[in-house]
This record gives sequence, C-alpha cells and structure tokens, in this order.
Amino acid sequence: MSATVIDGKAFAATVREKVAAHVARLKADHGVTPGLAVVLVGEDPASQVYVRSKGKMTVEVGMNSYEHKLDVDTSEADLLALIDRLNGDPDVHGILVQLPLPGHLDEDLVINAIDPAKDVDGFHISNVGLLGTGQKSMVPCTPLGCLMMLRAHHGDLSGMDAVVIGRSKIVGKPMAQLLLGDSCTVTIAHSRTKDLPQVVRRADIVVAAVGRPQMVPGDWIKPGATVIDVGINRIDAPEKGAGKTRLVGDVDYDSCAAIAGAITPVPGGVGPMTIACLLANTVTACCRANGLAEPEGLTV
Repeated sequence: MSATVIDGKAFAATVREKVAAHVARLKADHGVTPGLAVVLVGEDPASQVYVRSKGKMTVEVGMNSYEHKLDVDTSEADLLALIDRLNGDPDVHGILVQLPLPGHLDEDLVINAIDPAKDVDGFHISNVGLLGTGQKSMVPCTPLGCLMMLRAHHGDLSGMDAVVIGRSKIVGKPMAQLLLGDSCTVTIAHSRTKDLPQVVRRADIVVAAVGRPQMVPGDWIKPGATVIDVGINRIDAPEKGAGKTRLVGDVDYDSCAAIAGAITPVPGGVGPMTIACLLANTVTACCRANGLAEPEGLTV
C-alpha cells in the first residue's frame, strides 16, 4: 500500500480561488477591497522572497497590497510608529511584520503592537488567548492550512487521536488548539518526550513541526495514519552535483509514505497553504471590520 498524497499546491489554488471570488463579491456588493500590509525590515534574502510572493498573490486575488521596506537599522520607535499608522488606516485590513526581525528589535513588542483584529499572522497575545479559549480569533496561517487539509481529507476529525510533534508558538501550540476544537484527542510531543516513537505510533494524525530533517521514520507511523509534514529543511544533495541541496520535511517521506494512509509532500504540501491562508485571513479580517458575513470554508 502507498499513501494518498495530499497535494498542497492544488489545495492552495482552490483556497485562492475561493478568496478571489469573495473579494470580487465584496467589491461588487459593498465597494470594499481587502488590503494587506506587509512590513519587511532589512535585507534577509529568504524574507525578501516571501514578501515578493505574498505581494504577488495578494494582487492576483484582487486585494490591495501595501509593502513597507525598512532599513536593517530602523529603530524600534520608527517601526512601532509605522504599525500605529497601519492600525489606523481603514484601507488596511491585515498587517504582517515579516519575521525574523533584526536582533535590536523586540519581536514580541512589535507583534503585540499590531491591532489584534488586523493580526493576520495570529501571533498577537490576544489572538493566542482567544484561540486557546475557543473564541473567534485570527488563526496562525500554517496550522489553519493543516486543519483545512485534514478536514478535506477526513471530513469529521472528531475522536481521532492526534500527535503534534513540536511545541512552537507559531505551529505546534496553535495546531493542538485547532485539533482540540475539532474534538481530537491531542498530545503535544517534543524533543524531551519519553519514548517518542511509541507516542507517535498510536496517532491517527501526525503533525510534524520540529524543524529537524527527516526525523520521523516510517516505523513510527501507525498503518493508515495521516501524516502532515510542516518541516522545510535544506540538506546537501551530492547526487545532484557538488554543492547542491534539496528540500526535505521533518518526516522521512519514502518510509512514511509506505505505511501512512495519507501524507503531505515537501515541497508542495503545507508550504503553499500558508500564503493561501494568509490571504483567507485578510478577507476574514476585512469582513469582520465591515460587519459582513465571513467567507465559508476559509475560517475556523
């Protein structure tokens, strides 16, 4: 048996289509255009690629894209002043500050300066608290994308045993909250978990988000389980030539795919869903700001 491959690229395309359709309706029926502001401090090459990609897709679905590029030595006061302006700008419905920030800037302070209603990354402490207490919040994009794919594959997740490997505030913890919200039995495992293989083996759903290449082998997986691989790791690939690299996830794809019932590939699995869910969150924020119905199937 080999696992069903959950194609994140194709799934993300359908999410973007839904977003574009909702944006068109907002414009036609209410004269409202959702706007996303992305703030980039410094010249980090990976961040520049992300920001370009986010801007391009924002425009493709019919939304307004506002890019703010600041020098690497921008002061905290200047960055906070920009966020304050964006908080007060009625044309901006979503604000995203690209992480990581240069070392002299306090990430928590900056994130918590964003209006929680415009915090499309879902990192503000108010949104973390709302999610944790089961209230309406902005949900972090990567876990939201994982949940959408799990719901699409399984329908009802109620009663399933889920193990999340990794306890980051960006993926692990919010992922666990979302799965609890869908009535899974949830374990958060991590590097210090005793007998990690045994814990993972009982799971119907495994979400791997540790940031360690190919850490989870196939013999940790229960036959037929669904494996969602959040990891994106670059490793040496001498078979491609000297100095070449390739992307791998946190699970050993080949051995896991031989046992699992369904699995997300890397690349082309969870990654494309993250930006699609950022666009979905921006539309949701716009609808909430204007007292309009939220888009079906794009929110929790």
